Amino acid sequence: MSPPPPEDGLPAGAEPRPDVSLGILSYNTRGYLRRCLASLFDPHDPEVLEAWRRAGRPVEAFPVEGVTSEVIVVDHVSGDGSAAMVREEFPAVTLLEPGENLGFSGGNNLAYGSARGRYFLLLNSDTVVRPGWLTELIAYADAHPRAGLIGPKLLNPDGSLQYSCRHFPTLGAGFFRHTPLERLMPRNIYTRDYLMKDWDHNDARPVDWLSGACLLARRELIEEIGGLDDRYFMYFEDVDWAARAHRAGWEVHYTPAPVVLHEIGRSSDRRPKRMIVMHHESAYRYFSENTPFGKSAVGRGLLVSALAARAALMLGRNEAYAWRARLAALRKPRAAARQPDVEDTRGRR
Repeated sequence: MSPPPPEDGLPAGAEPRPDVSLGILSYNTRGYLRRCLASLFDPHDPEVLEAWRRAGRPVEAFPVEGVTSEVIVVDHVSGDGSAAMVREEFPAVTLLEPGENLGFSGGNNLAYGSARGRYFLLLNSDTVVRPGWLTELIAYADAHPRAGLIGPKLLNPDGSLQYSCRHFPTLGAGFFRHTPLERLMPRNIYTRDYLMKDWDHNDARPVDWLSGACLLARRELIEEIGGLDDRYFMYFEDVDWAARAHRAGWEVHYTPAPVVLHEIGRSSDRRPKRMIVMHHESAYRYFSENTPFGKSAVGRGLLVSALAARAALMLGRNEAYAWRARLAALRKPRAAARQPDVEDTRGRR
């Protein structure tokens, strides 16, 4: 009679399963990736300490993590030496090089295929973590077994709150968020409700969805509903994942105890035009598959028109900003040429 399988599901004699596997995607963000990994492996690193000092939260204690972990980096054909840096400076990291850019969903799903942890954590390369943060996050997850997705508090580089947990997007929020209408009516109810601005984000609670910049997923959830939908190359994959989790009866939780710095868009802002188009393509997929409005032919037609108009507005706005920057750059040398030297001016006085 064969012995019963071990509780963790691993064969006898196998290396113990870590508590959490961290998946980090890399695409031409060598400096940010190095700082992110340093915050995981060497929290005394000067760049890490400086990031927290600038955020107004200097690191004063360095508790040892009470959980075990492994780190997996997926490099999407970076041309800035990111992969070589990981190999040379962080040999404990598992480095995967698929030879092509799989996108956010595909890259994280690839990392999950190599993950052994009880939990799988999506972590952006432009984040910085604090000592002890992982222990806090896993402790919360262990205490809430029906929470399939859990996210910590995210802060901007200046220490201000980043709205990382939100209500599910609505068409009203889409009309105002990042459009000229938002500038005209910055306190509109659609954006405020979407970002949950009526709450200070200082207590833990169930939410609709969480940012994929730092998102903990329970292995049981992934095995039940699957990983990120790789039809979303980028954007809305975290919203879709949360929607599927809710439909399967899982909860999605935000907890403010672990705090993580996040510099939004350091990977995606290198190709802003493509990212705007991709964002609206993903928005169409999400709304057409997850909302009653998007399930009718009329609704989908209106959705295409509205999203196309919104994308055109954003592309036009970005082009206007670019031309304004070019004109400002042209004026600077002329202004400098007209401005008298400081010493000459003093001499004439």
